[in-house]
Amino acid sequence: MSITTAKNIDSSRLQLPSPADFPSWAYEPKDYFQFEITHQSKKTLARTGRITTPHGAIDTPAFVAVGTNAALKAIDFAKADDAGQRLVFSNTYHLLLQPGSRIIRDAGGIHKFTGRDKPFITDSGGFQVFSLAYGSVKESLESGSMERGGRGELKRSRSAQMNKGKRHWRSDVTGDAAVRVTEDHVIFKSYRDGALITLTPESSIQAQKDIGADIIIPLDELPPHHIERDALAASVERSHRWEARSLMEHLKDSRQRKQAIFSVIHGGTDVELRTKSLEYLTSLPWDGFAIGGSLGNGREELKHLLGWMMPLFNENGRRSKCRHLLGIADLESVKNAVIHGVDSMDSSYPTKLARHGTLMTKDGLIRIKRGKHAKSYGIRIDEGCECSTCSHYDRAYLCHLFKANEILGLELATQHNIYFMNQLMSQMRTDILNGNI
Repeated sequence: MSITTAKNIDSSRLQLPSPADFPSWAYEPKDYFQFEITHQSKKTLARTGRITTPHGAIDTPAFVAVGTNAALKAIDFAKADDAGQRLVFSNTYHLLLQPGSRIIRDAGGIHKFTGRDKPFITDSGGFQVFSLAYGSVKESLESGSMERGGRGELKRSRSAQMNKGKRHWRSDVTGDAAVRVTEDHVIFKSYRDGALITLTPESSIQAQKDIGADIIIPLDELPPHHIERDALAASVERSHRWEARSLMEHLKDSRQRKQAIFSVIHGGTDVELRTKSLEYLTSLPWDGFAIGGSLGNGREELKHLLGWMMPLFNENGRRSKCRHLLGIADLESVKNAVIHGVDSMDSSYPTKLARHGTLMTKDGLIRIKRGKHAKSYGIRIDEGCECSTCSHYDRAYLCHLFKANEILGLELATQHNIYFMNQLMSQMRTDILNGNI
C-alpha cells in the first residue's frame, strides 16, 4: 500500500482541531437522536439503555445485523424485523459501487429505497478500502469465496473477459499497490470494473448523507494487526485528522439531515495509543463512540482490551454516550462486551453461520447437514424457541433442505439465527436488570 508520509505534507494540515474549533451548539443534546441509560449493573460495567432515532428506538445491549448491500443475505427485512431485528448495518463502500449513493438519494434515502422504516447505520467505507490491501476483502477475493473472514462479504468481482469459459475477479484491485493513501484522501480500484475511486473524509460523509442512515461513521484508516508501532502511531494520528474533517463536514447540515455520527476509537492493542485516541475523540462533539481498528488477534486479546479500556468510558463525562463495538458478535465476545459496558455490536457472524448450515442454540451450535439430523422428526432446532422456523419445521426438514441445496434452507436458518441473537440480547438485558450480570 502506497502512503504519502507526513514530511511531504504542509505541517499546518497536520494540526488536530481542538474541541473549541467546533461550534458550541454541536455539544448540546439533539432532539432527533438520544441515548438514555435505563439501568446500571452493580456487579459489572454492564448497562441497559435505549437509543432513539428518527426511525425508531433500539433497546441496548443490542445486536446489529449486517446488511452489506442494504440487504440481509437470504432473508428480507420484514422477516428479520419480525425476528426482532432493529438496527441494521450497511456498508458505504459497497453502496458507492452499486447502485451508487445518488441512486439511493434519488429514491428518497435508504429507508424508502429498501422499504424498511427502521434504523440503519452505515460505515465510512474505510474498512473495506483498506481490506483491499490486506485483510478480509483481499483474502476473500483471492480465495474465490466471499463468505470467509471478517466482513468480507463482497460478491466475486468478475472481468469482462472470459477465460476457458470461466470469469475471474480483477487481480489488480487487491494487494499493496491497489490502495494509495495521502493526507487528503485514499485512492483505490473498484472490484467491479477496476475504475479508480477517490475517497476523502468529506466525500465519505456526503455519500452517507445521500444514503440517509440514522447513524453514520467517519472515514478512518485501518492498519493490519501486525504493524510497527511507529506506523501504528502515524495511522492513529491520520485517523484523528480524517475523523475531525468528517465531523466538520457532517456538522454543516446535521440539524437538517437529522443523522447522528459516531467516532471510531483506534490504537490497536497498544494501551498508550488507544488511550490517547479515546481521550482526544471523546473530547469532540460526537453522538456516540465506536470501538474499531485492530481489536487484537483473537478473543482473549479482545477481552483484555475491553477489560482495561471500557472503564475509561465512565470517566470525564463520557458515560452518557452510546458505545458500539465494530465487527464483533460471536457469542463469547458478545457476553464479554456486554459485561464490559458495550451497548451495541455488529457482525455478519450469525447470518454467515446460517448460510453454511450452522444453527445457534442455547446448548451450542448445530451443524444441520450432518446425517444424524436426517430423522430428527418433530425436534425443533432449539427447544423452546418461538421463531417462525422452529414453530413450523423440524431438524429433519432443515437437514433435507441443506442437503438438497434448496434456497429455502438458507432463509429458514437465517431467520432462526437472527431471532436467536435478538432473544439472547433480550435475555441479557433482563439479566442486567435482575442483577445477574
